Amino acid sequence: NAAAKETLPLLIIVIDNGRAINTFTGDVAANQDVYLQGQHYGVPGIKVDGCDLDGVLKAGRAVTDYVRTKGPAILQVHTFRFNGHSPADPEHERGRKQEKKWAREAADPIAIYEAELLERGTVTQAELDEVKARANKECKDAVKFASDSSPPPANLAKELEFPDKPNTDYNLKTAPQDADAINARTLEPEALATCNAHMETLRDKARAGQLTIGDAINLAVLEEMIRDPTTTIHAEDLQAGSSYDIPKLTQQTFGKLRAADEIIDEGHFLGKALGEGMNGYRPIVEMMNTNFAIYGMAEISSLGNTYATTGGKFDMPVTIVGAGGTAPAQSLGAEHSQPFHAYIMGIPGLKICSAASPEAAYGLTKSMIRDNGPGMLFCPVKMMKDVKGSPELGKCMPLNKAALLNKASDASVKSGKAVTVLTYLHGVREAQTAMLELQAEGMDIDLIELRSLKPLDKDTIRESLTRTNKLAILDESTYSGGIGATISAMVSEEMFDLLDAPVKRLCMDDAPVPYSLAMEAAVVKRASDLVTGVADLVFRRF
Repeated sequence: NAAAKETLPLLIIVIDNGRAINTFTGDVAANQDVYLQGQHYGVPGIKVDGCDLDGVLKAGRAVTDYVRTKGPAILQVHTFRFNGHSPADPEHERGRKQEKKWAREAADPIAIYEAELLERGTVTQAELDEVKARANKECKDAVKFASDSSPPPANLAKELEFPDKPNTDYNLKTAPQDADAINARTLEPEALATCNAHMETLRDKARAGQLTIGDAINLAVLEEMIRDPTTTIHAEDLQAGSSYDIPKLTQQTFGKLRAADEIIDEGHFLGKALGEGMNGYRPIVEMMNTNFAIYGMAEISSLGNTYATTGGKFDMPVTIVGAGGTAPAQSLGAEHSQPFHAYIMGIPGLKICSAASPEAAYGLTKSMIRDNGPGMLFCPVKMMKDVKGSPELGKCMPLNKAALLNKASDASVKSGKAVTVLTYLHGVREAQTAMLELQAEGMDIDLIELRSLKPLDKDTIRESLTRTNKLAILDESTYSGGIGATISAMVSEEMFDLLDAPVKRLCMDDAPVPYSLAMEAAVVKRASDLVTGVADLVFRRF
């Protein structure tokens, strides 16, 4: 669809060996002619016998010429699989001896081509033997080189986790030297002037403390797209600004190729971003609601793994941003209230951040866009328009630091009535509400916003626990496999001696989040739960 819509020079090659691991394609597929699948989109296709070297060359040249001048096409190469699907495939147990005997005689493309060359008189047997001897030697030399080479050092795995170290200062990264020249050459002056006027309006709001989270991200995105012409953006309803104005004016300013309005298929445009990232671009993907990204989980996994699996040869500067989380009384039902931030915690190479204020949203967005690895920024869906603030304009924030929003009084620490509270997303507002009640009752909290969920800012947590010796986690994910579970385990393993009480986890129940407010109150924790939880720790009710 995307290739046809933009008439992209994209050749889709389908290597078809007629099998899954063992099952024949015909046993499970009604139509094996994949090359015909593009007809609905006006994308032509051709099927060729993969055992016919000459035929593959001719078809390949024809379809390549078409793609270079007219648009996308599909080339299906039907071939035969001589070996198992993988080293773990016990094909020798499946009675394929007769089939493979036939294949070596009738389906080996190299043997077939050699016979054709001899029949035509193109080469003599002696010449063919000499060529084969050189090829065999080259293969043996390559195998020997690999066998004789030293294995990679064990610490290389950790070094390949992130292209940019977690403590990178993104303010020090310089813009491309030719950015102004490229912008002058590619952007319409009137559209750029409109964009600049819009950004100045947002900056005025920031100076007045009236900038929303959605507008803060929009300002960061526009600034970074002007700063670096390789930056692109993908979103549903992009032309209209999506749900929270995050991509507002991007297409009107930068055009349809750099700012693509996408169909409702998150895996599709996350895949496009993956390809752009591997080819020197810096894509942003706005998810509208981060729960929708569940349909692109495979692509997100590839984003996290690519830098390491290519031995550090390919950066993956992809930023995913969107509203998510689960607020009390959210009334969005189970499908729109999933803790997707917890789902992706196990994906290697992925930096995961959260922002519950315009200040954090602005600074983290700019840093994440400049980072050479993949990252995902979560913002609270029910706070996108009503929380306002004053970001430090032009300033990037670290992607590995939490924020101490309130420091418990010395008196409360001395009396043992102070508790460290870790939270994020809607939990920040709930904790701020709870804090007032707690302070009125003689208790206090070190309120820490977890702006970096991965990597986790252990130093800030340790410093707070050194003072309070008690920890409560107001967690916007589930009891099983949630963010709070990970943090609780880490604290128990690495900071146990700092604790005077068990870690108090205030997390979502494992049940799906109900639409009914009465039922939802039993699943989603809020300010009142935090008040009780802190009091339980202070008065040792555990």
